Formats: sequence, structure tokens, C-alpha cells
Amino acid sequence: MNHHRIFLVIAVTAFALPQALAQNQLNSGEIVDSLQALETAPGNVTAAVLRQQALNRIKNHQGDDPRNREPLSDQLNRLPQLTVEINFNFDSAIIRPESYRTLGLIADALHHPYLLGYKFLVVGHTDASGKREYNLNLSQKRADAIREALVTTFRIEPRRVEAVGLGEEQLRDSANPNSPENRRVQLITIGKL
Repeated sequence: MNHHRIFLVIAVTAFALPQALAQNQLNSGEIVDSLQALETAPGNVTAAVLRQQALNRIKNHQGDDPRNREPLSDQLNRLPQLTVEINFNFDSAIIRPESYRTLGLIADALHHPYLLGYKFLVVGHTDASGKREYNLNLSQKRADAIREALVTTFRIEPRRVEAVGLGEEQLRDSANPNSPENRRVQLITIGKL
């Protein structure tokens, strides 16, 4: 069965761990330490606002070369990040079983007393292969799948987690738009409940 490795990027505001920790090196304590650093909300970062920005940009700039696109939200890029692997079946939003350990560690961290009062945004990204609209929809489905797993399987309170897909509108490596590094999911602390 084909599958893609997707990077889950946990974005925080003041503390970042090394960029690419393997799943077996990650622990919920490190996640708690990273995510609790948010003191003030990062502004107008919501699923609805980001989704509308992505849709507008695709509609208004159809032929743009992905190597020349500015990031959709500079605010997201300014947040420190921790990267871990999340695997999905190829061209699908089905999370591979080996990624549930990582999701469980994230859920453990979100259940920690230091983080119980916070809201988080799950942001899905793709590389630039394929059509932009398709990539936007696939990334939304993958972000929704992460949120759904956190809410149903790991019992994170639904109002604490929003999901949005940005497709290829926020490339991590714009010089190489088809790089696997661009296929990722972010979990961003967006403020207190």
C-alpha cells in the first residue's frame, strides 16, 4: 500500500526543539514545554480567515509560479516549530497506524494542566504537484483527519481544536515546490479559551 510521510509541525511562540525529531524521540513533556510558551494570541489566526485567504489567492492568482509565491501568512512562519512525522495513505486523508503513537503523545500534552486552557489550530499543507484547488482540498481533509483523531480517539475537547488546509499556499521550501518538506501538518497555539 502506498503512503506519504507528512510532517506535523507543532508551532509555538517562544521555545523550539530541534527541527526534525524522529517519532521515537518525541515525548509529551517536550510538547507541553513548547506549547505553553504562548502568552498572547498571535492575532487574527483562525481557520476561517486562513481558508478564505487561501481561496481568494487561488481565485485571483491562478497562474502564479509556486517558486515566486509569498507565504500566505507571515505570522505562521514567525512561530517556532517542532517537526515530527505523520504518515497518510497515498493521496488520502487516512492516517497510517504507525502515526497514532505520535498523535497520542500530542493528545497527552494537550490534556496536560498547563495546556488545558488553550486553543490550537491544525493546519494542513501539500507540495505544489497537482492542481492548487485539489491540493487545498486534500490538505483540508488531512487537517480534518488530525483534528478528528484528536477529538474522537483522544478526547480533546472539540472547541479547543480548529482545522484548516492551505494546500500549497504556504510552502516551507518555495525554491523546491514539490519537495516532501512542503507536505506537513502544523499544530499552532492560537490563544486561550
